[in-house]
Amino acid sequence: MRHVLKMSFTVISHAFSLQTEPHFPFRKNGYLVLEDFFTEEEVREMKDAGTKLTDDIPDESNRIVFTDTVRNKYLLESGDKIKCFFESGALDKNGKLLVDPKHSLNKVGHALHWLHPVFKKYTFCDKIKNLCDKDLDLEDPKVVQSMYIFKNPKIGDEVPYHQDSSYLHTKPENKLVGFWIALDDATVENGCLWFAPGSHKSGVHRRYIRNPDLASDDPLIYTSPQPFYPSSNFIPVPVKKGTLVLIHGLVVHFSESNKSNLSRHVYTFHVVDFDKTVYSKENWLQPTENLPFKSIYENS
Repeated sequence: MRHVLKMSFTVISHAFSLQTEPHFPFRKNGYLVLEDFFTEEEVREMKDAGTKLTDDIPDESNRIVFTDTVRNKYLLESGDKIKCFFESGALDKNGKLLVDPKHSLNKVGHALHWLHPVFKKYTFCDKIKNLCDKDLDLEDPKVVQSMYIFKNPKIGDEVPYHQDSSYLHTKPENKLVGFWIALDDATVENGCLWFAPGSHKSGVHRRYIRNPDLASDDPLIYTSPQPFYPSSNFIPVPVKKGTLVLIHGLVVHFSESNKSNLSRHVYTFHVVDFDKTVYSKENWLQPTENLPFKSIYENS
């Protein structure tokens, strides 16, 4: 199987190891674009399933807005469930919907990979298994979370500069990989990813952890202020639907708000290689009795 790799503008075989080949874009840049990884039929099945998530928005979530500063019980309890998070522009100050319910959600997470049959099917499909095994050389990959992100037309929120490892920290720090599946064409206009190539080589810059001060009103805190990142460090990475983008846990990236008339639906999940790895107990997301972290290789 061969895929076009955007950063090198060449076709590179999957026979190479993403981790060990020194010239490979994933190791060099901290991300990798694999075009046509999923077929049109597979993309359609995932997008149809994601769209149907908006058919029955639970009453309990009608005041929850997802932003980078959410620090509440609702988020902490979402790791082993399927929960809805609204776009900030979808609600008025009283929590009433301002838009069509089908365009109101920012995302649904964080256990779609296990609790939803369609997303479970693709998370644990043979293509992902082979990528983890033969290309990424992951010894013990387990899925820790999953999300369906809507990035709705006109109101889709921006996602500020961040490293995924700030939220899902491990020791060693290079054990986290994000799998980002484009279900629509992602463009500069509708909020494609922007990366700072090579920024994954500088370690984790700050962390988002469970607050050790149990008396605090904020159950989750950042360990330091947001670092300054020059905008000139970043490049846009527009992709076609069906593309899989691999995201190193330490690479700094962001996406702008969607001001276009087109949606930018994505299914994404994060994998940790637990071989000789410690997953931080300070992370907001923890395995539960109901849902321990699930092995890529042992499930289907």
